[in-house]
Amino acid sequence: MNRTESIDFKLLDMLTTSVIVADRGLNIVRVNAQAQSVFGLSRARCRALSLAELSPGAEQLINGAARALAEGRTIIEHDLELRSGRQACLIVDCTISPLWHQAREPQFVLLEMCNAGRDQRIHLDGDMRRRNQVSSVLLQGLAHEIKNPLGGIRGAAQLLERELADRKLAEYTQIIIGEADRLRALVERMLGPRGEAIKRPLNIHDVLEHVRQVVEAEQAEAITITRDYDPSLPEIHADRDQLVQAFLNLVRNAVEAVAATAGHVTLRTRIQRKFTLGASLHRLVVRAQVIDDGPGVDPELANSIFFPLVSSRADGSGLGLSIAQTLVHRQGGLIGFESEPGHTEFSVWLPVGESP
Repeated sequence: MNRTESIDFKLLDMLTTSVIVADRGLNIVRVNAQAQSVFGLSRARCRALSLAELSPGAEQLINGAARALAEGRTIIEHDLELRSGRQACLIVDCTISPLWHQAREPQFVLLEMCNAGRDQRIHLDGDMRRRNQVSSVLLQGLAHEIKNPLGGIRGAAQLLERELADRKLAEYTQIIIGEADRLRALVERMLGPRGEAIKRPLNIHDVLEHVRQVVEAEQAEAITITRDYDPSLPEIHADRDQLVQAFLNLVRNAVEAVAATAGHVTLRTRIQRKFTLGASLHRLVVRAQVIDDGPGVDPELANSIFFPLVSSRADGSGLGLSIAQTLVHRQGGLIGFESEPGHTEFSVWLPVGESP
């Protein structure tokens, strides 16, 4: 390899998009560092594969590369599904360009892939934050309007209780007081968590272990929560109490989802590289997952599950996930989920250090 080729490699490795160069037989001749990271393969291993072997089933990608070579023009493909050992399914936009090298016909094809899922996640997360901010403002206004008459109802019931000689009738005033207190507690939860996050260095496993012990102690029947931790994870900067509350809400939901079938709950942690939180690309993030094998999330609620007062359970308040999302956002993180019958994953991504 000459000096110019070495410089080209360094430039490609600086890109945050995945770049692959293939010959006319669609055998890989070069990949940059980001492509290696996405597919979880070394440069040498990638160069021993064809495009079809690198991502089985990606016919649209293969056809696009063949067309670019045959027609000698750049082709852009959107929302391609790529599969590899590390990424179960990655959605990308791909620019496919023919390359000439001292020949009349293109000898190589260059594929530059950017993560379409990343752009969608930025848009969806921003949209969700805006909608939740609007709904939170409305709920806070409603909650304040409810709290004042509740206080009057409770006070009137207490005065009435003192005037009643018949203790049997006084029992009804206790019901009124009890229900007023219950509604007041619900209103306080509607107002959501208050106070600024006090961020300190902490280990995410310390938070998860505390949550696991609390949830297991709450259950009348023994529940086993499996741990699948990556012990090499670096510390994060976050508010421990707020993270504990967020994960308590997630794990309690998972336990309730599997309670009827004696299913399993798993807590898993992993590191992810070059991940976008909000609008910032972070070099490293910690991903903590709460996984259960329950019936899954109702598809009709999938787009609104993090909204306040949305719940699939008749006895649910619909505030747990909304509060969890608010608390995770305060740490600069992101929360999301994937669900199908028999497998539901709630994932929390939290930044490590500063964004690049």
